[in-house]
Amino acid sequence: MNAVVPIHALDAGCSQAPVLRERGQREVFCGLTGIIWLHRKIQDAFFLVVGSRTCAHLIQSAAGVMIFAEPRFATAIIDERDLAGLADCNDELDRVVTRLLQRRPDIRLLFLVGSCPSEVIKLDLSRAAQRLSARFNPGVRVLNYSGSGIETTFTQGEDACLAALVPSLPDSDPAAPPELMVVGALADVVEDQFARLFAQMGVGPVRFFPPRQATALPPVGPNTRFLLAQPFLADTAVALEARGARRLAAPFPLGVEGTTAWLRAAASAFGVNQSRFDQVTTPARERATAALARQRSLLAGRSVFFFPDSQLEIPLGRFLARELGMSLTEVGTPYLHRQHMAEELALLPAGTMLSEGQDVERQLDRCRAAAPDIVVCGLGLANPLEGEGMTTKWAIELVFTPIQGYEQAADLAELFARPLVRRARLSPRTPGLEALSCN
Repeated sequence: MNAVVPIHALDAGCSQAPVLRERGQREVFCGLTGIIWLHRKIQDAFFLVVGSRTCAHLIQSAAGVMIFAEPRFATAIIDERDLAGLADCNDELDRVVTRLLQRRPDIRLLFLVGSCPSEVIKLDLSRAAQRLSARFNPGVRVLNYSGSGIETTFTQGEDACLAALVPSLPDSDPAAPPELMVVGALADVVEDQFARLFAQMGVGPVRFFPPRQATALPPVGPNTRFLLAQPFLADTAVALEARGARRLAAPFPLGVEGTTAWLRAAASAFGVNQSRFDQVTTPARERATAALARQRSLLAGRSVFFFPDSQLEIPLGRFLARELGMSLTEVGTPYLHRQHMAEELALLPAGTMLSEGQDVERQLDRCRAAAPDIVVCGLGLANPLEGEGMTTKWAIELVFTPIQGYEQAADLAELFARPLVRRARLSPRTPGLEALSCN
């Protein structure tokens, strides 16, 4: 069984810990990447990037879509004629959208996604979305958001997308009983697991945002209580609160401890007693705890260094330290939202070094000096660090993989064990790792 510090022990941790704030050269992935998981989630939506051929290559390679597939994303290429002012970009965009909707009549929601090139030439996609939405309503709603990587990290693409959707959510009935909204794109299997647990506890009605169908947008209003399933949805939370919804403060549902606290926040808000809560969650908690025990034997005592990448770093650090016994050398995050992270910060081991933003050269120096057992970083840093002899984990894999909830806790732990196992097989004399296997 795992030795976990009680969730209510909030008098320690890093709530008041100093944070190293850096504003230098950054190593980040593009916000367009969010399309990869969003287009799979909202099954009748289409994402049209207005950008360059580089944008198209990025999404195509990140999604791994074969040339004969019919994905629900594409790129309207800004070429030399557009940049030179020889073509009217709005006329060209209208033509592309018209042709797209004629070819794909299943589309009910179309996102015009801004990119670095479209923002550089000041193309007003907001006005274009209004014009096209008026033209194609009621069959198709057209919205826009920015996926530019100029000033953001890649997970903020989802935040911008959901924030753009919030004004389209219908008003809830103010006289209706409270409803729960789970905010953040989750894999369907994870969403189904949470839906079952909430139903067994008697919490509800429960709605998920984004929904699987754009025609099933959840209502929002003063009777809406929402849980953030992802830690990078600051703008979406602000937009929901402006509509009258109230956020339920909780850690994020990573690992046994985080999932339990996250579910308990909803249970408490909806009047579920402790006995009922334990009856519903105990079987899954015990399964997950037993599954984590083996991964703990591989990871306990090992050190981990987080470069800022996805905004998942603080919840992941809490999980690795408290449930798997790892030591946190540094936990870097692109942006620290203290209100949304309050519960997570309180659970981090006291003395954890926290950094916000990035000066990549300085952080590389600290990483080399610390010589951690595993480094969590973006793709641009992983290969060079591997070349220096370090063991790395791609941060983006932690976003693409279902990791929330009880049933995924051991899978999440295995994502960190695998690089160490790989390193042990390549260097069989590594102390304590000779016989490791994730199978």
